[in-house]
Amino acid sequence: MRVLKPIRDWRLYVVTDANLSWGRSHVQVARCALAGGADVIQLRDKTASRRIFTDIAWDLRRLTRTAGAVFIVNDWLDIALSVDADGVHLGQEDFDAGMARYRLKGGKILGISVGSVEEARQAEEDGADYVSVGPVFEARSSKPDAGEPRGLELVRKCAQICQIPVLAIGGINSSNAASVIEAGACSVAVITAVTQAQDMTAAARELTEITENAKAQARLQGGERDEAD
Repeated sequence: MRVLKPIRDWRLYVVTDANLSWGRSHVQVARCALAGGADVIQLRDKTASRRIFTDIAWDLRRLTRTAGAVFIVNDWLDIALSVDADGVHLGQEDFDAGMARYRLKGGKILGISVGSVEEARQAEEDGADYVSVGPVFEARSSKPDAGEPRGLELVRKCAQICQIPVLAIGGINSSNAASVIEAGACSVAVITAVTQAQDMTAAARELTEITENAKAQARLQGGERDEAD
């Protein structure tokens, strides 16, 4: 049985989207992201047919397994199960989270997108293993329907009230990734920061290093506070 990196130890979560990668395929994006240190690859494609999506999912399953990375399928619970993905990620309008939790066996991961503290609480009650909070910053280039930015304060509040890990997504790049970790997220999830980079491997490596350093700094500061108490 594969031993996956604990969710709280994730640094970079890359969402592939062939429509946002300047003609580069899901496999190309994933391969470069993994070479740059990404811990998680999520397959997201809102336009592919079911058959094509499944074929891509198999390709990414093989790629991530070889790399020792986590593979998450967006939306399609049954496809996630059929290709033995490590988990599925659902939005608020997707498959019922409680039913998804029931169908996911053997340590499979359930992630839920949330845009409020109330949604985060509900996701945790429904059995989510992590919540993805966003959009934190402006993200209309990658998700036109993402809505207004929620800001770092929502990340901070969700991290405070949730017992499960909190990820952050939406407009995150090398200039603001550290601030998201400082606000309490365990990892950053990105799309265009990697998929639209001229050098996707270098972009993923930079984000991984920024996130890793910010997490180390947060642990250090937490230890200092504990000693002071």
